[in-house]
Amino acid sequence: MSILSGKNILLGISAGIAAYKTATLVRVFIKAGANVKVVMTPASKDFVTPLTLSTLSKNPVHSSFYNEDDENAEWNNHVELGLWADYFLVAPATANTLSKMANGTCDNLLLATYLSAKCPVYFAPAMDLDMYIHPSTTSTFSKLESFGNIMIPATSGELASGLVGQGRLAEPEDIVAFIEADILKSLPLKGKQVLITAGPTYEALDPVRFIGNHSSGKMGFEIAKAAANLGAEIILITGPTHQKVKHSLIQVIPVFSAQDMYDAAHQFFNTVDVAILSAAVADYRPKEISTSKIKKKGETLTLELEKTKDILASLGAIKTKQLLVGFALETDNELEYAKGKLKKKNLDLIVLNSLRDKGAGFKTDTNKVTIIDNKNNINAYQLKSKAEVAIDILSVITQKLNA
Repeated sequence: MSILSGKNILLGISAGIAAYKTATLVRVFIKAGANVKVVMTPASKDFVTPLTLSTLSKNPVHSSFYNEDDENAEWNNHVELGLWADYFLVAPATANTLSKMANGTCDNLLLATYLSAKCPVYFAPAMDLDMYIHPSTTSTFSKLESFGNIMIPATSGELASGLVGQGRLAEPEDIVAFIEADILKSLPLKGKQVLITAGPTYEALDPVRFIGNHSSGKMGFEIAKAAANLGAEIILITGPTHQKVKHSLIQVIPVFSAQDMYDAAHQFFNTVDVAILSAAVADYRPKEISTSKIKKKGETLTLELEKTKDILASLGAIKTKQLLVGFALETDNELEYAKGKLKKKNLDLIVLNSLRDKGAGFKTDTNKVTIIDNKNNINAYQLKSKAEVAIDILSVITQKLNA
């Protein structure tokens, strides 16, 4: 999954021959998981049709403030378009459109939207080589960059004029890669490695049966996705679960038992900056595992259990630079038990949730947590989606890392 997954991309198209590449550009954004809307200058429709772009983006394409053929049509609100976008890309950006952007000329919907946008703005120039190096054009580039706009440089190659040189619109895949890299370098967890455990562990009784719990792994997976979207490289150690994730920054390590998870956590712990142990690890396992299926012989079955290794405590005992985060799922004396676990296991943070809270705990899409740190600071949160809870947890972690 790309860093652009779930993001709103507004693509502004101006009237250059390179506009034909925008069909592919929209497809690459969609493939990355982004939501795409397109706004065109009126003249750009001579180079690529709105029908093509609306079909690919699955959104209406806008090129004027209102539909001249329908006197009852609603106007296209440039302010709403600008506020909708997480990122605004103008590509191809012609010398004419760039000059207007730099000087505040507002004579079409694209320019009005640009002047209304509050998100990061990227522009990818496309023009003939002499136009590209003309002093007025280079001055425009500098002026736009001084506004905080980000230039995606043109490449060298054969141009529409037949000349060869710089001015060719960057290829769609390279434009998307440029934006992804630019976003990543400014993210708060860029360069950090984060280990996350998620899901249940299963402890075998025999080749058929196991002891397990109801953990779905949803919370850990949401934390992994949110941390990756903040730029971190993730090692996600997960017990058996139906949860799926595909992200270039997430490495998934599937495990089965508590011992498997213990071994994997210790394998990676020394190299990470943060470890977040959200898995519901079994506290006990069968002392003996039958090599064949246990037959039903009587009215009762007695199992002898032994303690599993405490992963969280073992990491707390050896941590050096790592920020260590644990979870506590309680039903009684919740705050007292969580504080005790925080201290006993040498944690930096503990995330407490109670099965008494409706909508919290296993197999739900929501959670209600209280975060306690090792200085006894307590932050209690309302019931939220697990995706939102993940962001809250990572916000506290980021503050601790920067303290």
